[in-house]
Amino acid sequence: MPTLVEERKGITVPPPPPMERGGDEWRGDPGSSFPLSKGQIGLWVLLTAIIMLFAGLSSAYIVLRGVPSWQNIELPSLLWPNTAVLLLSSLAVELSRRAIRRNDLQSMKRWLAAGGVLGLTFLAGQLAAWRQLVRAGVYLPSTLQSSFFYILSGLHGLHLLGGIAGLGIVLVMALRNRLSAFRYEPLKLCSTYWHVMDALWVYLFLLLLLS
Repeated sequence: MPTLVEERKGITVPPPPPMERGGDEWRGDPGSSFPLSKGQIGLWVLLTAIIMLFAGLSSAYIVLRGVPSWQNIELPSLLWPNTAVLLLSSLAVELSRRAIRRNDLQSMKRWLAAGGVLGLTFLAGQLAAWRQLVRAGVYLPSTLQSSFFYILSGLHGLHLLGGIAGLGIVLVMALRNRLSAFRYEPLKLCSTYWHVMDALWVYLFLLLLLS
């Protein structure tokens, strides 16, 4: 691409440095009017759609909770340790992001793998919680609350499974040395998605618990 310069009274003025994106910030022209990457825009569009989906379902849950046919169910006790496991997975993913900012790639890989394993453990625990309900004779159509529990936890699990796939892709990129302290946007995007899924489950758990 040709370099354009401005000549004024014999003085050559070089053009501003090109915009370069690093890990957590944009480098280059500080006057950029739109500092978000395409990946960040796409991620927030996706997260907005997910949040709207669960907002609609939780609104229906709150409205239907007042109908005469509503019957509460006893939530599986496994939900408490499952929630703790998911919180630990979010901590591991965040530690991975902080490690790569220090250019500590080995710690980054270990923490990222730990976050993925804890995420899979959470999903296995949710399936075990479903089996706990089935053993108690509570199925999807048993009551309105049981229907919402299966639907909300199932949809959340599917979205979390997508996050686990994303963490796996980022881990493969790290193992192939395609990430560094100056190029780690895939990890940043995955960590943001993961933290939102974590917060979403805490919200859903409290919604089901406080009924």
